[in-house]
Amino acid sequence: MPRPVTLFTGQWADLPLEIMAAKAKSFGYDGLELACWGDHFEVDKALESDKYIHGRQHILEANGLKCFAISTHLVGQCVADAAIDERHKSILPPRLWGDGDPEGVRRRCAEEVGKTAHAAKLMGVNVVNGFTGSPVWHLLYRFPPTSDAMIDAGYKEFADRWNPILDEFDKAGVRFALEAHPAEIAYDIYTAEKTLAALNNRAAFGFNFDPSHFIHQLFDPAHFIDRFASKIYHVHVKDSKVRLNGHSSILGSHLNFGDSRRGWDFVSPGHGDLDMDAMIRALNRAGYQGPLSVEWEDSGMDREFGATEACAFVRKNDFSPSNVAFDAAFAE
Repeated sequence: MPRPVTLFTGQWADLPLEIMAAKAKSFGYDGLELACWGDHFEVDKALESDKYIHGRQHILEANGLKCFAISTHLVGQCVADAAIDERHKSILPPRLWGDGDPEGVRRRCAEEVGKTAHAAKLMGVNVVNGFTGSPVWHLLYRFPPTSDAMIDAGYKEFADRWNPILDEFDKAGVRFALEAHPAEIAYDIYTAEKTLAALNNRAAFGFNFDPSHFIHQLFDPAHFIDRFASKIYHVHVKDSKVRLNGHSSILGSHLNFGDSRRGWDFVSPGHGDLDMDAMIRALNRAGYQGPLSVEWEDSGMDREFGATEACAFVRKNDFSPSNVAFDAAFAE
């Protein structure tokens, strides 16, 4: 059975959900991964009123769409970041930013992510995707001299901040899926291993697999699936293109996305370095049958054209594993 193809609404939060849903249907999608910003899915309203939940569900049903996941990337980022500053203020509603005191921001955001699990349950959704923030990302380069003890302390702080949140996920029967990503506590295979160990591999925590964040780190995304097969709780289809030319840097050079001088950039699925065939085969090995959710980001392409093309690209390139050996017919 083909996997459902959905569209993540995070990059479309400037549009009301009613308009976004109609567009997604016209693009050819089976459902939406609802972002917890804009008006697409507001956690406080979801917990206050059944009418709000029914309203969100009605919009989806009226457009023949389903929701398999909601996403709290922006709030989750603020739970465990070492520094809380104007960047975080720009992505949070005033009720969570408050007076901007860093520990107060972290506390309010932690409470909000925990509440998101219960809101997801009311919506009939059992996966919440998001970011976690990181107490150690600023220590990436290991200079000034950084000890293993400092890194270990950061992972312990992460676990101390996130275990109470995951307790709420357990109560709701919902799972949290971290999008492993630069600036998060897990951004590659080894840091993902360290993250799971810090949480004692608890079932409430897994990954939202997104290959685009691994391509520009120059490791094979399929290896991440193979390593964490039982922890792939959700999948993004997103692409990136490495453009190293002897002049540009893989670090991005403090240049914004879309700048042609960058050594890599996000592009629409099928236009970058993603080996979609290898990804689908790895998902088949892992037994993943959940949605393939297009997270559409491409500064050089019209987004409606891109989202439509991306939906067709994913459908064309998804396939089920074989249930017979190809040479079975040779046997006598």
